[in-house]
Amino acid sequence: MMKMTKKAITLSLGLVVIGSASFAQNLNDAKKAIDAEQYAKATSMLKSLVSSQAGKGENYFSLGDVYLRNQYVDSAKAVFNKGIAADPKYALNYVGLGQAELAVKNDAAAKADFDKAIAAASKKDYLPYMYIGKAYVSKGYNTTDKPDFANALPMLQKADELDASDKDPETFVALGDFYAAQKKNSEALSNYLRALNINENLLRAKVQIGSMYKESRAFPESETQLKEVITADPNYGPAYREIAELYMQWANFEPANFAAKSADAITNYKKYLDLTDKSFDARLRYAQFLYYAKDWKTLETETADLAKTYPNNQKSMVINRLQAYSAAENKNPESLKMLNDFFAKTPDTSRLIAADYLYLGKAQLLANQDSLALISITKAVAKDSTNSEALEDVGKALYNNKKYAQAADVYKNAIKLNPNGKGSLTNFYYLGSSDYYNYGQALSANKNPDKKILVEADSAFAHINKVSPEFTLAYIFRGRIARLTDDQTNPKGLLVPYYEQYLDLVTVKKPDLGASPAEKKNQVEAYTNLGFYYSPTDKAKATDLFNKALAIDPANANATTGLKQLTAPAPKAAVKHK
Repeated sequence: MMKMTKKAITLSLGLVVIGSASFAQNLNDAKKAIDAEQYAKATSMLKSLVSSQAGKGENYFSLGDVYLRNQYVDSAKAVFNKGIAADPKYALNYVGLGQAELAVKNDAAAKADFDKAIAAASKKDYLPYMYIGKAYVSKGYNTTDKPDFANALPMLQKADELDASDKDPETFVALGDFYAAQKKNSEALSNYLRALNINENLLRAKVQIGSMYKESRAFPESETQLKEVITADPNYGPAYREIAELYMQWANFEPANFAAKSADAITNYKKYLDLTDKSFDARLRYAQFLYYAKDWKTLETETADLAKTYPNNQKSMVINRLQAYSAAENKNPESLKMLNDFFAKTPDTSRLIAADYLYLGKAQLLANQDSLALISITKAVAKDSTNSEALEDVGKALYNNKKYAQAADVYKNAIKLNPNGKGSLTNFYYLGSSDYYNYGQALSANKNPDKKILVEADSAFAHINKVSPEFTLAYIFRGRIARLTDDQTNPKGLLVPYYEQYLDLVTVKKPDLGASPAEKKNQVEAYTNLGFYYSPTDKAKATDLFNKALAIDPANANATTGLKQLTAPAPKAAVKHK
């Protein structure tokens, strides 16, 4: 038996592969089923063996190991204890108990059980040492706990020493797993090759080599290795599972190819499922896989069926979580109810993760509860700063609802957390425009707003001008802001450079940028504002500017008014009466 392959994606769960309708009732076949991750098939076989060969301790150990791989720790302990009662001299059931203690982070109890295993075994028996070493590396298959390499190595070395004739390739596979878990690839590869030297048909070792390449981001080499395994045995499920994991990781490292690679990933995982009996654990792992592949529609359907089929499963929290997440992503109006129910069923807040708050916030946004969404997503960001991009959704909702002051605060926080990343320029744009409209709202309400708001807005657009000089709206907004900050009685022309820079960009340097209807409207704004500024001092220039505005929009009221003011006769001097 071998340790479950390390995955690129965590939340590891047991996976099950379909077998024939009638199971061969011998331990070697059960071990082959475990190696192929055919856990449901193996469980059925081992239960039968435990019943028919009640005094054989190895049957209990193998059954307990399957339970541990599927994270049923209490069931595993019960089976190991029965194995000890049935065959007290069989040492590995003590190892199993120790591994179960590691799964619940009870290291002292695990050490005591491991000592009992060594005491029960003969001095030449290498197996207890090998399995203790494997247990420390896998920590009872608890993917949230780090391997205990310090305690694992001497055990694995002792196993290698006692197996002096190198008859068992599993010793070297265990050592390979030990080094691969530390990304010591040369040492890992050396041990996997030694295992294959003993048994060249050891598919698990070949899959582990493929996984090792994947973890090193040598994606083409991993693909080649895993395809060789599939060619050797097209029905060996772990190879499809691992190549699916490979494509998913590859997709995340190549955003441009994400769609194609993630599609390949799902295709191979479906092939893996086709080789299984589609047990609960296999389907739940598939659901988790869909989550990372961002296949939200399939995920919502799959989790809804899982929730209906297994309403009382001990892992229902994971099902409910993924079902609610996918509903929020699919903009299902029921997503808020699902997430509120999920939170209500999870009073222990230590079990809540950042994504729970993130998706609660998304569902609240969908229900137009933007203030509550801000609270939830702020909690998500506090737990995991990588969720900072979600603040942009809250900011946009507040902006769309004309809550500009709150929107500006959100965008400032988003910029602080993500100053140069994806979407950062958009954040600067919405910060600047939120400030601008916030000032305008307050001005219209006669609230005498602080012009510091406009200074912050201008700084945001100035940043955009610097980083993206062809972003036209930044110049337009800077012109508008300058008009508001200028002396309203005796304007100094603060708006002039920004509107002129804009017109130079869209009519001279990059005329293609000015071709859209929206840009034509902006050009009219620029011409008319400049026209009014120049009217008192340069009537010819002002006339030209107003005419350019009217050439674009002949019915423009501002330009028409500007021209009339320029051509109106000067007011007559008042007659002095004697």
